[in-house]
Order: sequence, then structure tokens, then C-alpha cells
Amino acid sequence: MQYNVLEYLENSVSRVPNKVAFADDKRHISYQDLSDLAKNIGYALFKQTDGARRKPIVVFVDRNIESLVCFLGVAYSGNFYVPIDIQMPKLRIELILQTLDPLATLVLRQDKAFAESVAPGLLTLVYEEVIQYGYEELELLKIRRSIIDRDPLYATFTSGSTGIPKGVITCHQSVIDMTDNLVNTFGFEENNVLGNQNPFYFDASIKDIYSSLSCGATMYVIPKSYFMMMGQLVEFILDKSIDTIMWSASAIALLANADAFADKKPDTLKQVMFSGEVMHNKVLNYWRRTLPNTRFVNLYGPTEITSVCTYYIIEKAFSDEEVLPIGIPFKNTEILLLTENNEVVKGEETGELCVRGCCLALGYYNNSEKTGEAFCQNPTHSHFPDTLYRTGDLAKYNEFGQIMFLSRKDNQVKHMGQRVELGEIEILVNSMDKIETSICFYDHDKQKIVLVYQGKDADNKYILKELKDRVSKFMYPNIMIQLEVMPYNLNGKVDRPLLKKQYENKEYAF
Repeated sequence: MQYNVLEYLENSVSRVPNKVAFADDKRHISYQDLSDLAKNIGYALFKQTDGARRKPIVVFVDRNIESLVCFLGVAYSGNFYVPIDIQMPKLRIELILQTLDPLATLVLRQDKAFAESVAPGLLTLVYEEVIQYGYEELELLKIRRSIIDRDPLYATFTSGSTGIPKGVITCHQSVIDMTDNLVNTFGFEENNVLGNQNPFYFDASIKDIYSSLSCGATMYVIPKSYFMMMGQLVEFILDKSIDTIMWSASAIALLANADAFADKKPDTLKQVMFSGEVMHNKVLNYWRRTLPNTRFVNLYGPTEITSVCTYYIIEKAFSDEEVLPIGIPFKNTEILLLTENNEVVKGEETGELCVRGCCLALGYYNNSEKTGEAFCQNPTHSHFPDTLYRTGDLAKYNEFGQIMFLSRKDNQVKHMGQRVELGEIEILVNSMDKIETSICFYDHDKQKIVLVYQGKDADNKYILKELKDRVSKFMYPNIMIQLEVMPYNLNGKVDRPLLKKQYENKEYAF
């Protein structure tokens, strides 16, 4: 049993030292070289920080192999890494650094000036220099012996309701729990070739990274530009014989909306998994028609539970209008659906989805108040400490005992005297042939349901006509806004806060 993710790397080095661990469109690194470079970084951090432990080390990341080497290097030093996108707005970086008070930063030489401008006075280590530092194996072993499985491995920052980013801090045990669940449930092994899409500052990328390290598999970092050139993306998948992807639902939808498989099919893909947002069956059915022999899996889980806590293997046909289950919990994870009275739901009652198990993150860094609100005592008993995480998502069980995601708690509104799930309207609109993507929110001042959508051949009349026989009139959107292109945030999700803000600022004509 592992207690430190570095054991994944070292076990793979012992089995397949010369095999490619990580690669992109131009370069690659073997498991042996990955281990050696990471150890150099770990030892350099140890020497230059006076042997500090369990402290945050910022890694300014891009979609490159160097970022991955840095992550493991920080782990060797006994500290935890905090990936920050080098292209993130400077103000947001400064807010994150204020929360963190990090020990040091790791950057490529070309980004050193930028790092010093946002974090003046902070120890800055240049990648090209520290990978040549050398290391003493005995000192690294001493560090390892001082690390326990509940020590932090990384922290990623999510948007906070106050405008201050929240740092979700995750330990080795939680990542090991997630990795072993993925590997054992889906049969990953060293011959697999994974294609990474999720950016490294986003927690969803850990599924690819640590699954690959665990098995001695190869992971390709797919260039971001390929997701704007679908032909090249499909060619890349075929050329590299990529057989497994764990992408965001929005990336999966991007290919379906562009009819990316009209010329060539990525038939090397054996497993396609997705998470992050609701997967609409209209999109999924496009992929399933193209790749009838591929296994498709719906994954669900917020950042605070180490990326995934439930899964649903799709084995039956779904119409475009149906809702996909998020399935059942992974091993060593329990899901509780709790009513507003903190009672476990009965039958098909709706409840807040709460999670318990060692998949839970440690909490929010330097934010005990928010940690206490979200990571709380299991309200069904008070006999012993039993922490669960309240996701803020509403769900219910279907007739097969599978969990059905409904919407965010704050996406359930009272409209015209009726309780309305805005997520239900989104699902129906997104299933329409002429709609590429849409979101709903509520104008509480005007008491109006607002729909924002993208679909060049669609208009408001088309949407209302399609909704006519599907929902009650009180669920019709009252305000509909058509955009040529929907805005997306850094994590590849539709930027809901931006759309709401633009609406409130009257930036739309309707």
C-alpha cells in the first residue's frame, strides 16, 4: 500500500526506466529521467529552504513537461506544490500569493522576470538551473521518512464567493485513493496511452498524471492549439495511438459541435471519460455513434473531494433529451443525500449531495471559516468525529439506485409560485439540434428566468417552440440572449459569473 505518490514514480522506474512517461508534440521524458530531474529539484529546494517541510511552493505552469517535473520535485522536498497559470491575470495571482505566503517559486528561465514582478523578494528557483543541482539519495530518504500520507501534496485555487480565491489543499492519501480507484475500476495498465486535455492548474489533470505514473503508462500533453484545429487534434490522437482520455465535458462537446469526426475517426480511443460539467446526451450520442466499440464513462466530483467520487459506465442507449446518471460511488467513498433537515432522503426525494471518505481534501488553506462550513461533522450522528463535504449540488436516486445530478442548490429557484430547477431547463435546451450550448440563471429583482445560448441557426422562437411540449409554461425562459460565442473560464467551463455580471451591467441587447 502506498503512502506517498512518489512510490508510483519509483515503482515505474524500477519496471520501465526507459519508457516514455510524459510527452507532447515535440519532446518526451523517460521515467528514469523524470525521477532524476525531480530529485535534483527536490534536493535544491531542501538545501535552499533550510529543510522546510509542508510549505507551499508555487509552480508557474504552462502546458509543458517541465511543469510535471516540478510537481514531483516539490514532492521530493517534502513540501506541496501550488500550480498557477503563467497567463492568469496578475491581480488574481497576487491575491493567491497573499493567501499562501509561499516559501518559493519554481519557474522557467523565460518567466523569471514575471515571477519576480508578482512576488518580489520571494525565493525564485529557475528550472534550468535546479535540474542540474544533483542530489544525495540519503538526504531524500530522510525527507521521505518524515512524510505521512495525510501531508499535503498540492493546493489548487478555485473562485471564492467573496472574490478571494480559495485554496483547496489535498494530501497524498486522497490522491492515492483516487488513483487506485481509477486504475482498478477501469483496468489501466502500462500499455495505455493517455491524452491530457485539462490544464495543470486545474485539479482534473491529476487523474491523467497520477494514473499514468501508477501504471508506468505514457501520457501525452495535447497542445491547447489543437482544440481549435479539430483535424490536427484527431490526427494527433491517431498518430500517438492515444487510447484513453479523461477530458472536461466542454472539450468533448467542442468536438461534437464542430462535427470533428466527419473526415477521420479517432478509433484508437478505447476509453473516453468526462467530468466538470453536465454531459448532454446530444453530444455523447455523437461520440457513441462514431466510436461504437469505445467505453464511455461519466465521472463526477468537485475539487474538494480530489476530482472524482462517483462514476457511471454508459452501457445503454439514451435519447438526446434524457439525463445521464452520475452513477455510484467509488470504493471507500460514501455518498449521503441530505434533506434541508439534514435527514437522509427516502425514495426519489431530492437532497444535497454530501461525501465522506479519505477522498476529502484537507480543507481551504488559511481559511478555517470556509473550511468549517463545507467540511463539517456528519449531521446524521454525533458519536465520533466524522467529516463530510457538502458539495452544494442537489441530486436524487433513480429507480436503479443510481445518483442523478439535478442542479446546484443556488440554481433551484421559486418562480411564479413553483419550484424550478434551472438545470432542467438547460438540459432540455442543450438537447435541441440547433443549440451548441446554453446556461440559465435567475433575475431575482425582475423575477425572470434568463437563458443565454449559442447556436447560429437558432432563435428565440425556435427555443420556445421546442420547449412547448416538454415543460410547463412557468418554466419558459422569460429573457433569452443569443451570443455568437459563449465565454469560457480558465478551467474550460462556461463562465457563468461573467455572463451574470454582463447581464447585470446591461451589456446585452434583448
